[in-house]
Amino acid sequence: METPVFEEFDPASDCDCPGCTHWRRVNPYSPAWGASRFGGHPAARRALVVATAAAATLGAGHAVPALAAPQAPGRPGVPAGDEPQTPQGGKAPLHGPGGRPAQPTAGVGVPATTRAEIIRRAGEWAAARVPYSMSSYWSDGYRQDCSGFVSMAWQLPGNEWTGTLGQYGTRISKEELQPGDILLFHNPADPQNGSHVVIFGGWTDYTHTYYIAYEQTRPTARRQATPYAYWSHADRYVPYRYKGLVAGSGAGSGAGASGGAAPVAPYPGPSSFGPGANNPYVTQLGRHLVARGGARFYTSGPGPRWSGADRRATQAFQQAQGWRGANADGLPGPQTWRLLVTGRGRGIAPTAPSPATGAAGPPAPSAPRVPAFPGRGVFRPGAHNTYVTQLGRQLVKKGFGKYYAQGPGPRWGEADRRAVEAFQRTQGWRGGAADGHPGPETWRRLFS
Repeated sequence: METPVFEEFDPASDCDCPGCTHWRRVNPYSPAWGASRFGGHPAARRALVVATAAAATLGAGHAVPALAAPQAPGRPGVPAGDEPQTPQGGKAPLHGPGGRPAQPTAGVGVPATTRAEIIRRAGEWAAARVPYSMSSYWSDGYRQDCSGFVSMAWQLPGNEWTGTLGQYGTRISKEELQPGDILLFHNPADPQNGSHVVIFGGWTDYTHTYYIAYEQTRPTARRQATPYAYWSHADRYVPYRYKGLVAGSGAGSGAGASGGAAPVAPYPGPSSFGPGANNPYVTQLGRHLVARGGARFYTSGPGPRWSGADRRATQAFQQAQGWRGANADGLPGPQTWRLLVTGRGRGIAPTAPSPATGAAGPPAPSAPRVPAFPGRGVFRPGAHNTYVTQLGRQLVKKGFGKYYAQGPGPRWGEADRRAVEAFQRTQGWRGGAADGHPGPETWRRLFS
């Protein structure tokens, strides 16, 4: 299965979705409306007139499906661009050529599928950058909104919406989440207030605070690291597992999992590993290596970003199989991957074998020890302490010193914040995850 890449975009400045229209209509003269919510739309009054006219036209015609307004940011520092702008259509059949509804398939029930197929289908929409629409249908017959996206990935017999998707799944806990499950927020009292659904693609690191979310949102389908459970309304999202998972889907022992032995996870390809790689396969590799005796190579993690710890642990495992030279270069190939995921082959010895003799030698050098994170409070405006200096010097060492006119020094300032933000964005983080204020994961990666 081809490894998808992060889909990132700059949100449009003049949003004409129903939710934005609503806020412009109910509070058009609030100073905070233009400055903080929409960054000062230059065409706000024009958009209000157009939206109001459109609403009047719709009201004079037939009833339209319930729409979900964009969610307001649930915490400071999370820009509106990371929030879903996903009004959704109602329950509808699949559509065939020319956009006409297709004939419903009788007796389909809950179609069987696997986790790999769910993620593959979701990844295809993200890679194709399928445009968001609550009235258009993609070539496979599914509506191009958030609920149509999940209907497509689960291969349901029709287009569902957030109010009906739950009947195809079984509620599970956060700890049971696996790729192919969903996180569903449906507000039955007011479906227009933020209802949304995303597909869980796997945790980004061992802290389980961020995960890969596949979702259909404006302007196109995307795959993006997302804070658990979502950017806002986090306490309203409920994990579900599809009822139609079949044996061999990789389902665990949690609710809704099918019995039977799981097959070997396919080798994701050499591009998934090595310098610059950042994906769930690196995390999966690291966990297998830790289970096979490689824990001593990791000071923290494993995580999704390829590091020297991953290379040293992989090389130690390869050498434990008796491989030498190019066969033990620390980069996992198909054979290394197969042995790790099936639990076969010899585990990593307590000391690393000598490449020349194969005999046990001195322990492999471990990665530099990461200093303990001192807490978020020492990096607030007005803070003055040695940790700010330590952070600034490490940022300069990592190549993020251009923001300092002098120093760095012990007083927290805008130069520190901008340097931290630049470092966070190189990790692939966006929104509130790249606010320029270091947390434990920023600190760990910076000093690793």
